[in-house]
Amino acid sequence: MGVANGMSNRLRDALLLEKAGVVCVVGAGGKTSLMYRLARELSRDGEKVLSTTTTRILPPTPEQSPGCILGATVEEIIARAAPALGRHRHVTAAAGVSADPAKLAGLSAETIDRLWASRVFDWVIVEADGAAGRPLKAPAEHEPVIPSACSRLVGVVGLRALGRPLTGQWVFRPEAFSRLAGIAAGAEVTGEAVAAALAHEQGVLKGAPGQCRRLAFLNQADEPGGQAAGFRIADLLKRFGGSRIQRVIVGQVLKEPPVSAVFDLQG
Repeated sequence: MGVANGMSNRLRDALLLEKAGVVCVVGAGGKTSLMYRLARELSRDGEKVLSTTTTRILPPTPEQSPGCILGATVEEIIARAAPALGRHRHVTAAAGVSADPAKLAGLSAETIDRLWASRVFDWVIVEADGAAGRPLKAPAEHEPVIPSACSRLVGVVGLRALGRPLTGQWVFRPEAFSRLAGIAAGAEVTGEAVAAALAHEQGVLKGAPGQCRRLAFLNQADEPGGQAAGFRIADLLKRFGGSRIQRVIVGQVLKEPPVSAVFDLQG
């Protein structure tokens, strides 16, 4: 394992996004920020980008997404997206207002597959689970909700959870995380625990379809000691079952540059 040769600080390069596709972002500790920053980068490259969710999200700010449309059907979304893409090349879509009126309801996996099949968009970026604002999570049985067209599944970890106790304050579904990571409730969250949970077949990267590539994004490396912790987790993943995860990216989505280091676990 080593830092990829000629490493770029661009998200699209780090996430192996050579050509058009569907990218699903799961986990905790920066999913939404990663989705919108990646969308901004791709749209600035001149590509047409749809950002959306299969769960619930807050309405995007103008800085996150220059256009937001609500549509009950694929045809409705495409019709409303066309003029927006002409102006901004990036639009966010949702089905409508959710049961929580502060959030938007996501699209079904089948709807996203049909939107991708329309070829209106070069990229579809999907937030495919929720984490209630915690930096770490374990998925429920029904999560994540991933379209069959997904070609990249990115599992996000918030490094600021390291050194914190395994409680609901820091980890969404701490009991499930305890089982995945092999540590007791209330114990310190270590790099070993994070690596074990990421590598576990029932961890956040479960359910990837077919030839989908799995990647881990260790976010918040700008936290004190975060970069070194990210490097250690990447090394541990190689030993804990890195063959399931093709690449580990260590970075900080809200800072510059967003990518600090890239580690290839295969080959």
